[in-house]
Amino acid sequence: MPVVTLPDGSRREFDHPVTLLQVAEAIGPGLAKAALAGRVDGRLVDLSHRIEADAEVALVTARDADGVEVIRHSTAHLLAQAVKALYPKAQVTIGPVIQDGFYYDFSYERPFTPEDLEAIEAKMHELAAQALPVERRTMPREEAIAYFRSLGEAYKAEIIEAIPRGEVISLYSQGDFTDLCRGPHVPDTGRLKAFKLMKIAGAYWRGDSRNEMLQRIYGTAWGDRKDLAAYLQRLEEAERRDHRKLGKALDLFHMQEEAPGMVFWHPKGWILWQEIEQYMRRVFRDNGYQEIRTPLVVARTLWERSGHWEKFSDEMFTTASEERDYAIKPMNCPCHVQVYNQGLKSYRDLPLRLAEFGSCHRNELSGALHGLMRVRGFTQDDAHIFCTEEQIQDEVSRFIDLLFKVYADFGFSEVQIKLSTRPEKRVGSDEVWDKAEHALETALNAKGLAWELQPGEGAFYGPKIEFSLKDCLDRVWQCGTIQVDFSMPDRLGATYVAEDGARHVPVMLHRAILGSLERFVGILTEHYAGQYPLWLAPVQAVVLNITDRQADYAREVAQEFVSKGFRVIADLRNEKVGFKIREHSMQRVPYLLIVGDKEVEAGSVSLRTRDGKDHGSFGIGDLVAKFTEETMKRAVSH
Repeated sequence: MPVVTLPDGSRREFDHPVTLLQVAEAIGPGLAKAALAGRVDGRLVDLSHRIEADAEVALVTARDADGVEVIRHSTAHLLAQAVKALYPKAQVTIGPVIQDGFYYDFSYERPFTPEDLEAIEAKMHELAAQALPVERRTMPREEAIAYFRSLGEAYKAEIIEAIPRGEVISLYSQGDFTDLCRGPHVPDTGRLKAFKLMKIAGAYWRGDSRNEMLQRIYGTAWGDRKDLAAYLQRLEEAERRDHRKLGKALDLFHMQEEAPGMVFWHPKGWILWQEIEQYMRRVFRDNGYQEIRTPLVVARTLWERSGHWEKFSDEMFTTASEERDYAIKPMNCPCHVQVYNQGLKSYRDLPLRLAEFGSCHRNELSGALHGLMRVRGFTQDDAHIFCTEEQIQDEVSRFIDLLFKVYADFGFSEVQIKLSTRPEKRVGSDEVWDKAEHALETALNAKGLAWELQPGEGAFYGPKIEFSLKDCLDRVWQCGTIQVDFSMPDRLGATYVAEDGARHVPVMLHRAILGSLERFVGILTEHYAGQYPLWLAPVQAVVLNITDRQADYAREVAQEFVSKGFRVIADLRNEKVGFKIREHSMQRVPYLLIVGDKEVEAGSVSLRTRDGKDHGSFGIGDLVAKFTEETMKRAVSH
């Protein structure tokens, strides 16, 4: 009879097979009421799962990440049930869990409206209140196909036909609604209390534009109403910080139909861009990188040799000249190998670090474009390190230190790390992969860093580490990466002369810290809500005169700051000073320097910050010193 081992090491013995729910009841009525699902020997299963042999068991509640995922999965089914109840002719397709929520795609004869969305959500609450039992059963493959076809659910039948033979076909029923699903699900719909439908969008069946356009309903679901309310509040704040709105309000950039996915940078936006680029240029210089520049348009033959044409040709912009095909480069790495290949290299030349602010273009689908976050034309803080196998660990370690310093300078202190290891389809021997994975893992552990393993998620040419930063709204943005590549240097003929006099192929480390500079500007803008720290602010201070009598002095003050390298302007318009203060505060200018007759006489300014605080009078020299100190500290915001 089964012995159940719980997470705290305690054991429960049963004289007969038991379900997970019965295990929870044996522990206590409170847990039985709170439990949503469980893990048996590590596998997430329903509470109805039957335990017949000794097992390690953990009960999952709404407080657990697994529990929230089960809630979201179950709420997607609740959405489908509500849609079928209100619109019986609608066909259900797929409804997966996504970050912070779920969606379900439907085929229906007309577009859903906002009023429909309200009706569907109301129906969901009605069904949830009925606490309908959710029951799992299995069905033979052909019987399941026939069953869904009899319901008029052609998409479900097609999904089952694509499932490999031999796999279990499981169905979940609640009330009069049955859906195809692997599960697990909550034991009854009454456990679903905190959810909201968010929006309607279009989505092609199977993601293929040649297929029918379906209607996708997005929703969010949480363990309790408090978490739901907090999430909705974060969404409101994210909307307020939307970089597209701020980009227009602060006159940073714009985009237009004639150049989809391309950015038109305005003067203020380009100052911000240049500050970031020049900062990274100093980082390159101070850490042993040599900056290069490679062509934007390169013959198709190079992309074929590198292997990119076979895998990425659909994402490339192409052109032709004199009966020769070319591609606008979607990445920089093959061109960097060409620079490496100029001249014989020795082991004494390694590691060789080549960096480029490489302008790249990718033919992203128009529907995927999103402001600065997803563009067709972008620039990377790209670099490639050519080294020996023995140098991998040291170079990775140096890169990690550099990445954390850069992120801290931009105001990001929390970084998530994932190590992706060998995929099933790959190039290179297991011995070489062992060395590379060990080097990456050792470098991470030597830093004492927490990281998550992603088995099989490495590139076909080598393992990689991904670095994701977390912003002030707890959103995660994957920006940095370092990838080990054994393939491309060999394909493109890169070699070096080793100590033994023989030719060897170098290892190539692909690395980036910010990733796309366009996207990073978007992330920064939303993180700071446009209130950039002093060193990044396009306009760092504005001198405001109260009357025309102080105009000349205001110009002199502004010029003094400009001569010291600061971005300071004088606003001498014949407007009330209160009006000018409000206007520049709305433009998120860090400092407002106000001058009246008293300040002219004393050779000082009255200092005000964009948050409305008055900091009193400062001499010009003292204020220059203050600005200099704050700029050196970088990530300081008011």
